[in-house]
Amino acid sequence: MTAQLIDGKAIAQKVREEVAAEVARRAAAGKSQPTLATVLVGDRPDSVAYVTSKGKACQELGMGSVSQHVPGDISQADLEKLIVELNANKLVNGILVQLPLPAHLDEERILQLINIEKDVDGFSPINIGRLAQKGREPLFVPCTPYGCIYLLEQVGVKIDGANAVVLGRSNIVGMPAALLLISRNATVTVCHSHTRDLPGVVRQADILIAAIGKVEMVRGDWIKPGAAVIDVGINSVPDATKKSGHRLVGDVNFAEAKEVAGWITPVPGGVGPMTIAMLMKATLRAAQIQDP
Repeated sequence: MTAQLIDGKAIAQKVREEVAAEVARRAAAGKSQPTLATVLVGDRPDSVAYVTSKGKACQELGMGSVSQHVPGDISQADLEKLIVELNANKLVNGILVQLPLPAHLDEERILQLINIEKDVDGFSPINIGRLAQKGREPLFVPCTPYGCIYLLEQVGVKIDGANAVVLGRSNIVGMPAALLLISRNATVTVCHSHTRDLPGVVRQADILIAAIGKVEMVRGDWIKPGAAVIDVGINSVPDATKKSGHRLVGDVNFAEAKEVAGWITPVPGGVGPMTIAMLMKATLRAAQIQDP
């Protein structure tokens, strides 16, 4: 058996095209241009790359972008002041603070300050709290977990009633992904470093979301035949055949898993493109909320 490949690039491109079309309709109707403000603290290479790609996506879809690149040693008070100013700026619809922040800053306090109508990354405690409570809808949900669920829905994987396993319990991916699955009536197990018989637990999963950050940790014999496997991991490993000297792999051993699973995302080209696509969708939604 060979799994059906879930093409994140193609699905993300469709989302981007839909967003671009709606942005154009808003412009034709004389409404405001959806605009995203990114806040980058310091010069972490991966964070710089992410913020640059977000700004490029805004430009490609006809949206506005505001880049706030501040020194890595910025004080808590000055960063809070910047967030308050962006909240008050009527031209800014979405605010994204690139995580992680330097250790001297209170990340929780910064996320709390973001107006929930501009919290396009979905990390405000209010939006996360609403996601965790039955019958309450967040305005926004974190983009990577939302992208995972969107991929499953687009290829027709039945979530309602499924046994789902989320491997990893980070605030950015694992925990929100589990909450999104629960909201769609899956029965969810969240696994982590203290889980007993991890392979045995994973084998029960109709749906597996792997976000543990360990190179090809999930082996083919961990996978239930026919399961849907969403691999969030992005790990660099040495590869002398590549010009860069390395290649990207996921948290799942793709070669083994694809022979057992029913559906599987590749790395790269699976979840990665969805994160920015869902961010663009969220920024458009923020503009629709603020300027209907």
